[in-house]
Parts: sequence; structure tokens; C-alpha cells
Amino acid sequence: MSERHDVVIVGGGLVGASLAIALDRAGRDVGLVEATPAGTLPTVFDQRNLSFAAATVNALTALGVMQRLGTAPGAITRIHVSRAGDFGRVQMDAAQYQRPWFGQVVVAREFGTALETCLQGLSHLTRYRPARFVRLGATVDGYRQVFIADDSGERCLLARLVVGADGTRSGVREALGIDVDEHDFEQTLFVSRVRGARAPDGTAYERFTDTGPTALLPRGDRHFGAVHCVARDQAAAVQTLDDAAWLQRLQGAIGWRAGRLLESGPRSAYPLIQVLAQALVGERAVLLGNAAQTIHPLGAQGFNLGLRDALTLAELVADAQDPGSDALLQAHVARRAEDRAQTIAFSGGLARLTSNPAPLMRPLRSLGLLAAQATPMQSMLVGGAMGFRGEVPALCRGAGA
Repeated sequence: MSERHDVVIVGGGLVGASLAIALDRAGRDVGLVEATPAGTLPTVFDQRNLSFAAATVNALTALGVMQRLGTAPGAITRIHVSRAGDFGRVQMDAAQYQRPWFGQVVVAREFGTALETCLQGLSHLTRYRPARFVRLGATVDGYRQVFIADDSGERCLLARLVVGADGTRSGVREALGIDVDEHDFEQTLFVSRVRGARAPDGTAYERFTDTGPTALLPRGDRHFGAVHCVARDQAAAVQTLDDAAWLQRLQGAIGWRAGRLLESGPRSAYPLIQVLAQALVGERAVLLGNAAQTIHPLGAQGFNLGLRDALTLAELVADAQDPGSDALLQAHVARRAEDRAQTIAFSGGLARLTSNPAPLMRPLRSLGLLAAQATPMQSMLVGGAMGFRGEVPALCRGAGA
């Protein structure tokens, strides 16, 4: 006999696990299909640095996740943005906006461990792991068939709503027949933990170059989270650099604003390809997170956007008689439209603008930096960076925190 659930979430990563926790608060019966076995975190929970916007911190605090972090996060109290070869810069201070910080920096692995602790305490969750999504079946009596495979073979789950939170190459999206628009930035992102001669003071530095952004983020362990973007054809050479040469390259890109960089942890590399689903919903199904949109990491908006997707859905599902109805799914799409469109336009557009080497772009970018330093423009940028775009989910506004 097939197991029945209000919601089946395919994918136990950042967005899928967060959604499961939010739905449990509403008393919804949830099935979570996870590729990794018990005792093992998904590979997405590695040593990369996650920059949580203020709206995200509000929500994860309300859900009880932030309190379970093993190490205190690093608060971003100031932001410093510049572009190599251009004049002008943008400096923002949270105190000017009567806030203690703009956001917080968390190590992905520690976040994964905190999510796992929360998942273990949920009372309305059934976990299928290790298991892989196979295909979608018919809708029978208001339940969509979800076929998965585990060590015992193939089995069928029944869900009023199926959530595809299974990443950039989403199997659920493919099963729904939803096409994507792709744009290869021809860049590769390197991330690592870096120790400097001076401990972080809460300032997040971002420096744009012809090959993409470089950033230093203040972690809670007195190290920086380093993010360095290079042209794809340089990636192999950068990967093979020894630590001294890597630090020299990183120092040259970011400058000396944060002081001398002394030591680096292991590097991880990620090719940057934007993948946007052409539709977000199908019959009793919805896409969230990277399955819906994988965007350029400039501005660190990817997970923050995906979490707002998930929490909007959780609000709609909480009291719905039918969590997979067409009306509910269309309401979700409508509520997410403004935030999604603006965030995608900001990350992708800024990535193209700031890496364009054309001489004509230099004075235009410089004027843009000067304009962004002005209070009205800066206030708009700050609101977006903190996750307050469009119709914000209640937990992001701090309700219940």
C-alpha cells in the first residue's frame, strides 16, 4: 500500500529541509525524499560560506535553526563595494539603518548539522533515505503518484502536493516537462576559508573585476570566507596553485582593505551557470530553490531567494484544505513573482555589468557607484540585500522569532 502525505518534498538540501521544518509547525504530514543515508549530510553542506540576509536570519530563528548552530555566525555590520579600475565605491553601515547587522555568515556544513538536528525532532515527518526520485505518475483521487527507489526497490508515494527541491538538474522539473533558460557566465567560483593578520571587524568586502567578483565575508570563527571568481579558462590553473600563490592572487584581487591574508583552507570550485525554469508549477507540483532558479552568487541571494519561496509556500499550505490545488499553486506563483524577477535581474544583470571590460562601461559604472552611495538609492539596495522585496513571508519579517 502506498504511503500518503500532504506534501512530498524531493530533495533534503538547504531549501527542502527548511520547508519540511516550516510545514511541521503547521501540522502537515510530510514525506522527505533524500539521496543521502542517515548519518550523512548532503554534499551541498560543505565548507562554503552562506551569507544569510536579515530576512533569512529572522525566519531561521523562528524555525529554531539558528539556535542550533555549533559556532556563532559572523555578523555583517558594514558592506564595502568597489570595482577595479573604476572610481567611486559604495559603503553601507547597518547602524545608519538602526539595525545591528545586514545579515550573518554561516558555514554550510554547520547549517546542515543544525537542520539535521531540527529534522530529527519533527513529529509529522517521514524520511525516505537513501532514496532517489524516479518519476511522477498519475493523479488519483487528488493525490499525485511519486515513484522513488531505495534499497528495497521501487515504491510509490502519494502526495497532495509534490515539491521539487532537488537542485539545478532537477529530476522533478524534468518529469514535469518544464524547460529551462540557461546562461553560462563562463566563470568559475572558488571558495575557501582564509585567515588574515587582522580578525574580521564585521565588514563584508566585495570587489568587482573583469572576470567577476571577489569577496571577503566575516565569519564567526575569526576567519574570512573568501569568494573569488575567475574566467572559466583560468580555472584549472587557479585550482593547481599552491596556498602561497593562491593567497597572492586573492590579495591582488581584493586589495589590502582587510589587511594581509596569511593562510587558506582547501579550495572548492563551482562553475557559474544560470538556470531558470520556464514555469514554476505543474499538476500538483511546484519547484523551489535551485530547481526553480539557479542564479549568479553575486550578492549571495540564491539560498535567500529559495527560502523565501519555501516559506511563502508553507504559509499558503498551512491552512489549505487542498495543498496541491491549482488555485493555491497559482497564488504561490503570483506572490513570488516580484521578488523572484527583481532578484534574478539584480544578480544576473549586475554580474554582466560589472564584468564587462568595455572602456565605455568604466565611467558609466563609476557614476553608478557614486549614485548608489546616495541615501535614496542606497536604502533601496539595502532593503533588497536584506531580503525585503515584494510580499515577504511573515517569518522573514520576524513574526514568531
